[in-house]
Amino acid sequence: MKQALQLKLGQQLALTPQLQQAIKLLQLSTADLQQAIEETLESNALLEKENDLADQEGIDFSESAADEDEGEGLSVDTVWEDVLPSAAPPLPGPAPESEFLEQDSEEESLQEHLLWQLNLTRFSDVDRCIALALIDAIDEDGRLAQAPEDIFVDLGLEDVEFDELMAVLHRLQHFEPSGVFARDLRECLLIQLRQLPTETPYREIAGALVNRHLAQLPTAPARQLARKLRVSEIDLERAVQLIRSLDPSPGASIGSSHTEYVTPDIFVKQIGGRWQVELNPDIAPKLRVNDHYVAMLNSGSASDRGYVREHLQEARWFMKSLQSRNETLLKVASKIVEHQLSFLELGEIGMKPLILADIASEVELHESTVSRATSRKYMHTPRGTFELKYFFSSRVSGDTGDAIASTAIRAAIRKLVSEENTRKPLSDAKLCSLLKDEGIAVARRTIAKYREQMAIPPSNERKRLN
Repeated sequence: MKQALQLKLGQQLALTPQLQQAIKLLQLSTADLQQAIEETLESNALLEKENDLADQEGIDFSESAADEDEGEGLSVDTVWEDVLPSAAPPLPGPAPESEFLEQDSEEESLQEHLLWQLNLTRFSDVDRCIALALIDAIDEDGRLAQAPEDIFVDLGLEDVEFDELMAVLHRLQHFEPSGVFARDLRECLLIQLRQLPTETPYREIAGALVNRHLAQLPTAPARQLARKLRVSEIDLERAVQLIRSLDPSPGASIGSSHTEYVTPDIFVKQIGGRWQVELNPDIAPKLRVNDHYVAMLNSGSASDRGYVREHLQEARWFMKSLQSRNETLLKVASKIVEHQLSFLELGEIGMKPLILADIASEVELHESTVSRATSRKYMHTPRGTFELKYFFSSRVSGDTGDAIASTAIRAAIRKLVSEENTRKPLSDAKLCSLLKDEGIAVARRTIAKYREQMAIPPSNERKRLN
């Protein structure tokens, strides 16, 4: 063998302690952030809360997030004080696996519970990436808050077919609590029934009842359902009792048992015809460094100076990380509002297509950073309080080639069905025609897909004679 020396040039991102802290604080919810601040105050004597809030000065981000030429009608402000006026550290790309698992909550959340099971399951790197996206799309009840098709588009993985995402989804549907990762109530109940022992009495009848007649179950006569399933009314009643024993919201059993109230991170309001975006000043206390300890750097003993020097650096890092978190959150929220002004004015029907990559490119951050900034962060608007992720919606190509937000299509379908004549319900073809008249030109199969995702039965099952 011949020995030789070889030089290679490359770039590698080093996750410094300050950078890791910035990542950690960015992904925390408001409640977890407040807990992290209190723990830091207890462990670092140099940090203290600033009591006088009367002289708070705002930071104006209007030039970067709501420029007069680019976002007319939108202004951005915040009351977070620029305690240390130095540039915030750049936020990194994808974090190591441990970053996704590190949480500061005292009680395990549903996502943490699912991630724990994921780490005990064999997945390839690609499938694990898909699984993380699916876990991230779970709501508090354990349901998928996004359609698998939308999650697949948002992932944007090359050389990966949609069938692979569905295969990962089916594996995750075997996780506990039983019934998680369902797309609607029907699938949630079917998952739970399939996981019951095969010898469970009336399991097959209950499965057929849920699969074919769930929408009719509350109103249809028992005799009619029994005849359709070719079973006795007694067996039907026992199957209904089995269905009632299932959990329609399996995710709610994981996590805190007491009621939790959402604290908005962002406030959006209209003032003088302009939309204003600002941070909630109450989500975190203002911090400062204790001047008494800093004075020890010049007058204290050697051990005192060493103690102060070490904790002073930690205090500065923590305050800069807080500042970076809030600046990033405000930039991201401002761009979201800029894209979704029609939602604020019209409601769901005005939602525009928006994916993480759109915001990431405009604020010059990595998609994973935008994902952290929008996870478990809430925005209070005149139309209600929403998680920032709510404002992201995949693009659906209409018949005219225009891009339409899937959220807007669902809202339009829901509105038309709610106003229909129940004696003559609207077919998918009729819904397609009515939506086209409203400027939403999509295929009939798209209408059928979204109707099924919203658990709206077909027209023949929605018909009522009285």
